[in-house]
Amino acid sequence: MKASFRDELVPVSALNEYVYCPRRFYYQRYQDEIGTPYELVDGRSKHERQSRRGGWVRERYFRSNDLGLHGKIDLVESNDETLTPVERKRAESAEYYPSDEVQLAGYCMLLETALDESVNVGYIYLYSTDQRYAIQITENHRKTVREIVRHIRTMTVDSIPPLTDNPSKCEACSAREYCMPEETAMLEPDKAKGTGFEREERR
Repeated sequence: MKASFRDELVPVSALNEYVYCPRRFYYQRYQDEIGTPYELVDGRSKHERQSRRGGWVRERYFRSNDLGLHGKIDLVESNDETLTPVERKRAESAEYYPSDEVQLAGYCMLLETALDESVNVGYIYLYSTDQRYAIQITENHRKTVREIVRHIRTMTVDSIPPLTDNPSKCEACSAREYCMPEETAMLEPDKAKGTGFEREERR
């Protein structure tokens, strides 16, 4: 069966998931049995509560066939006729991550496609500190977004990404029972070359 037009578009949230760990993203995409992480459930709950507050233009959906992306921006701030996307994060660590910047860049690119004008700044808001950060969207951000979209759209069930180079990401990962990083590194050491699990094995 041929996929529909919308099925071929990549959700902007997938950019964040892919940057965090392409292998985890693979298992989430192809293993329906994987549970929903607590952090995601809690984040959705905060979004729902926040969406009922204030006078923001909120939760606006955009899509672009040219970018290969679609997604719902948490908030769009209007100031002096300039529209700026705001991405809200749970962030118990009180920090945002490079993956959050890439996700925000995806929203900026969707918004500027809809407006037909440049959107070079977005905000990341952290619930844990009630702070927000202005992020300048660079050409490197835009290049990264396009590359990830290309990788995701060409991903197949037969192309399992390599193990992560940061084993600490695996500690609370909902895909761990499918990924089996330690077992893979032990039974197929070639697949652990250049990863954090290869380094673990040498200690």
